[in-house]
Amino acid sequence: MAQFIRNLVEKTPALVNAAVTYSKPQLATFWYYAKVELIPPTPAEIPRAIQSLKEIVNSTQTGSFKQLTVKEASNTK
Repeated sequence: MAQFIRNLVEKTPALVNAAVTYSKPQLATFWYYAKVELIPPTPAEIPRAIQSLKEIVNSTQTGSFKQLTVKEASNTK
């Protein structure tokens, strides 16, 4: 048991270094996209978002969304 713990303690720094080296490029890519995509909406975008939500609620209440084609439904404004 002591041999196992000693081996584990000796190998831990190498494993941590390997994990850090492996994850640096992925984290850099994640932060790049997070800074661009996860910003809060600007004041100019809020009225458009509210209008879009109103249209979604209206189409849900009237059932008009059932008449849309896939292309029309996936079209983003």
